Formats: sequence, structure tokens, C-alpha cells
Amino acid sequence: MITDRLYYDDAYLTEFDARVAAVREGWAALDRSAFYPTSGGQPFDTGALTAEDRVIHVTDVEVEDGVVWHRVDGPLRVGEPVHGKIDWARRFDHMQQHAGDHMLAGAAWELFGGVTIGLHLGKESSTIDMTLPGGRTRLTDSECGQLETLVNRRVQQDDLIRCWFPSPEELKTLPLRKQPTVAEHVRVVAMGDYEMVPCGGTHPRSTGQIGPVKIISSTPARGKMRLCFVAGMRAAALFQQSFRCASGLAALLSSDMASAPEALKAKLEAAREEQKALADRLVQAAVQQLTREKQGSLYVGRVDFATRDLLLRAASLLTKAPDAVALLCCPAEAGVAVVFARGSDAPQDMAQLMRACGIRGGGKPAIAIGAAENETCLAKALEEVRS
Repeated sequence: MITDRLYYDDAYLTEFDARVAAVREGWAALDRSAFYPTSGGQPFDTGALTAEDRVIHVTDVEVEDGVVWHRVDGPLRVGEPVHGKIDWARRFDHMQQHAGDHMLAGAAWELFGGVTIGLHLGKESSTIDMTLPGGRTRLTDSECGQLETLVNRRVQQDDLIRCWFPSPEELKTLPLRKQPTVAEHVRVVAMGDYEMVPCGGTHPRSTGQIGPVKIISSTPARGKMRLCFVAGMRAAALFQQSFRCASGLAALLSSDMASAPEALKAKLEAAREEQKALADRLVQAAVQQLTREKQGSLYVGRVDFATRDLLLRAASLLTKAPDAVALLCCPAEAGVAVVFARGSDAPQDMAQLMRACGIRGGGKPAIAIGAAENETCLAKALEEVRS
């Protein structure tokens, strides 16, 4: 028994009548079906089968040896008549993404010699994996723009999309972008006069129904180039989201959308300069505090307003004197952060000193970083240094 796949003749068919041809645990096969099974990177359809007064949901669809099996959440009997209805919103979304893949793959072959080796239609976006001449693993921003423009120009032409099963003789004469993976019953999809490949998926009637196509990224993936994209209503949703984001950002920056990136860049640079200036002032304040508390060539103390990185900078300044030793700490999430440092002539090994005081951490003889429960570790370290 082979299932008559109704979507081959009409991808827009959403309801149909059929009979149950076979059943197995959780699955049912029909003599005819408009449900698309997972194949060629395109996900399965979902929907429902109505049998008498029972509505049974279809949650997965697979094909085995020409038989289309439907995962169902209720019992069905062999020979029982059913009325099927697919989730059209899901199906049409997949049709738009799948046809968008064809358009991108064909244009990438035409422009850059890209050979498609795989397609995945995801819930949020879709990807095409392809090889590029010379082993390249990405397209430049300019090339992505060129590819996207060509595809959307062809979308706007609203060219016919034709799907058919050519005879073996006709098949030999067709200018296919890639060769079929099956020897018999080859189905071909052609878009305008620029794309023709073997394909068993579902597609819109014309390129205009694909809707806009937007490339999201071009990145390396397992030695190949991976093109991430959205088409149709997914692209429209992305444009809406991007507009809201861009207009909101522009408003916060008191700028227009075109100038927002430069305005944000300027504000970030100004903020970095302010943070650097503040950090410099805090380092100097820490040095002044520790200098006031200096004990000979020893700088010992807790700096409550400091961070570990600030302490490192302060310790570096304090230990420019060859005989200087700095034993410092500051508040941390759990206890205190500790920094031990020494000048070039001081004899102590700071990492060894830290271990001797039971402080978690380590480093080099000249400087060590660690963590302790509280600042009492400084008193023990001071005692070790003096002894």
C-alpha cells in the first residue's frame, strides 16, 4: 500500500477525506493524505482527523516506503473513514521558508558558486549549509546584501513556481541546479527561469507569496558556510521588531534611526572615559588612604570602596619602591578579596605568604591574589612579614 500524497497536486489543500489503511501503536496510515511528512529539511504538518464524532490530533507525520504515517492521540480502526484538516498557518509558514531556501540557494550558486548541502527549517529561523569556492566559510556583509537584494527582486517579480514529475526523457534535458537523490519518481520544482531543482516539498504558487527574505547571518559551521535567514511573515515580524528597537533606541539617544549607531558609539566612548577617570581617582584615593596608614615600608589595610582590580592597580603603584610590601583587602561577595604584592628588593614570596596565612588563591613571588573570610588574614600576614 502506498499513500496518495495529495499535497503533490495541491499544496494549498487543507481538508480532505480518506480511509484508515493501517494502524500501529500511536500511529495510523491513510490511503490518501494532505499531511506533509518530515523530509528534505522541511518539518511535518500537524492538524486533526475527525472520525464520526471523535477529533483525533495529528502531532507528527513520517513516511516509510511510500506510506505516510500519522502520530495520533486517539484510536482509529482500519477501514474507518476520516476527515483530515491540517494546520494551515504552520504549513504556509513552512512553504514560505522552504521556497525562501530555494531562492537563496539558487542565487548563491549563481553569484558565488555556493553548493547547498543541507537545509534546516527551525521554529524561529532557518539555515542553509553550503560550500563555497576556495574553502570560504562566510560571505561578507556586502555579499549578503547583494544576495538578499537579488532574491527579493525575484520575489517581487511574482514568478510562477511550478512543481511536476517529468518523464525520464524530459528529466535528462532539464537544467537542474543539483542532481536528484532518487532514481525514480523524481519531482522537480522550478521558479521563474532562474531556479530548478529536484524537490518533494511544498511551495507557494508564485515567488510573490514567499514574502520578503531576510538574511540574518553568514557564519562558519563545520568547515562549511551556514546562512541563517527568515522569510514571509517571519521576516515581517523581524522587521517590526527591529523597527521598534531602532526607533526606541533613537528616541533614548535623541537621534534619528539612521544616526543612532554613531550616537550610541559616542555615548559609550564618553562613558568609558568617565569610568576610566573615576577608576583613576579611586586608585589615587586608595593609595592616599594606605599611605596615611603606612608602617615603614609596609602598606597594610582594607579599602572599603575598592574592587580587586582597583586593589591590583593600587598595589602596583605602592610597590614601585623596591623595599615596599602591600598587604591589602577589599569587600567581596563572600568575605574579602586579598592582594599581596612586593617591590623588587623585598625578600618575601607573596604566593607562599598567602598559603601560609590560609588564604585561598595564588600567584607569583611578586604578587598574589586570593580570597578570605575576613580581614583578620592581614594581621597574620603582617606578623609573618615582620618575623
